[in-house]
Amino acid sequence: MILTSSILSAEFELLKSELIAKYDELGMRATGNWANSLTVELAENSVSIKGEEYTNSLEYGRKPGKQPPSKAIEQWLVAKGIAGTIEGDITLSSLAYLIARKIAREGDDREQHGGTQLISSVVTPQRIQQIINKVSDNELANLTQNLISFINNTFL
Repeated sequence: MILTSSILSAEFELLKSELIAKYDELGMRATGNWANSLTVELAENSVSIKGEEYTNSLEYGRKPGKQPPSKAIEQWLVAKGIAGTIEGDITLSSLAYLIARKIAREGDDREQHGGTQLISSVVTPQRIQQIINKVSDNELANLTQNLISFINNTFL
């Protein structure tokens, strides 16, 4: 008998791989921190994919408000190769600060431009239904097997 937790673990590991592939397909990889942070967590009655706090911002953008950390933007500038193009016009830390300040004031408008569909193109209602169907089929098979065993042991 296959355990439901094994099915869920395998399916969510596959979702994680598909999310990372979509992330790369969209050209969003800079430092790779987001992809490296994704983990599948299996509990007794649940399974989830955990990642960086900014995951939602990758798909929908960010509303104006709190300024993001300049250090993270510096890392992004270096990873994307932008840092090498500023050639003395402005320091890397100053540019990162200005970008962070602009994001704090205006937000990041990915949502206004349709978002990236990083998550929603992978974790679709159809995909979730496929997982539910696999788990349901497995549970039905387990129940049937247990019922047959009970009948064989009790009445035969």
